[in-house]
Amino acid sequence: MGPFALALDTKNSFVASSSASDASGRKMDSLQMLPKKFFASINNEEEKPFDFLRILFEGVIAGGTAGVVVETALYPIDTIKTRLQAARGGGQIVLKGLYSGLAGNLAGVLPASAIFVGVYEPAKQKLLKMFPENLSAVAHLSAGALGGIAASFVRVPTEVIKQRMQTRQFASPPDAVRLIVSKEGFKGLYAGYRSFLLRDLPFDAIQFCIYEQLRIGYKLAAKRELNDPENAVIGAFAGALTGAITTPLDVIKTRLMIQGSANQYKGIVDCVKTIVAEEGPPALLKGIGPRVLWIGIGGSIFFGVLERTKRFLAQNLPDNAASKQV
Repeated sequence: MGPFALALDTKNSFVASSSASDASGRKMDSLQMLPKKFFASINNEEEKPFDFLRILFEGVIAGGTAGVVVETALYPIDTIKTRLQAARGGGQIVLKGLYSGLAGNLAGVLPASAIFVGVYEPAKQKLLKMFPENLSAVAHLSAGALGGIAASFVRVPTEVIKQRMQTRQFASPPDAVRLIVSKEGFKGLYAGYRSFLLRDLPFDAIQFCIYEQLRIGYKLAAKRELNDPENAVIGAFAGALTGAITTPLDVIKTRLMIQGSANQYKGIVDCVKTIVAEEGPPALLKGIGPRVLWIGIGGSIFFGVLERTKRFLAQNLPDNAASKQV
């Protein structure tokens, strides 16, 4: 029995070794056949069930809160940026009234931010489930653009009034609305709408894509959820980089929005040509310093507050509360 048993053991060991070798070979082959992933994995996010009403409710509350906090904290920097971009030639920058128009602007920022995140979050979750894993960045880009389009109907009138208040054209937001509509018609509140979309759609898409991809990648590397300072740092980097890239678009948007009934520029192309001809190409980068500072700090605050608020709501909101309140 001894030699026979030994022979069986040897045979079984050989078979087991062969099976393990074959399995290892098949595993290596399958790994080699897997497509390379150029973007962060989103498996952990895909496992969560899709609850539209809850995601919408949390997005609206978190977005509105983050938008108001950022706008209140950084409004003076935004005012300086606007005045730098509005100045033609060697015009001097007035540093008085840096909070001009804040109250009226908050009345628009709150619903605009709520609409943006309220659209972005459900769209992102749905698109992440539709797109293959290696195209998660496309889902983030698309969701950011959709959120920007939805929010633009509130953002543009808010921006027009804010920038004209910042350049001291009107005494109060109600006066601004009344005089703009009386002189330019209702369309005056949407002055520069196309240039606004030209700036904000790429900005929203790029900023949120950079933020989401860096955040997912960091989570995978750290193998844990990120804390508030880490979210804030990633948000600051995403905001500053996107702000620098889109500065020329912001200059064009500002010039078209504040021109009023004078109609100095016939459109986006004419605006670019006129600025370059009269002030030189560097004029398209006016206000880049305050813009990068403002959006970098703003990105840090916005995404930090956004993630904290979303986490608070997820932990404290009953499963059926969102459905009842939306």
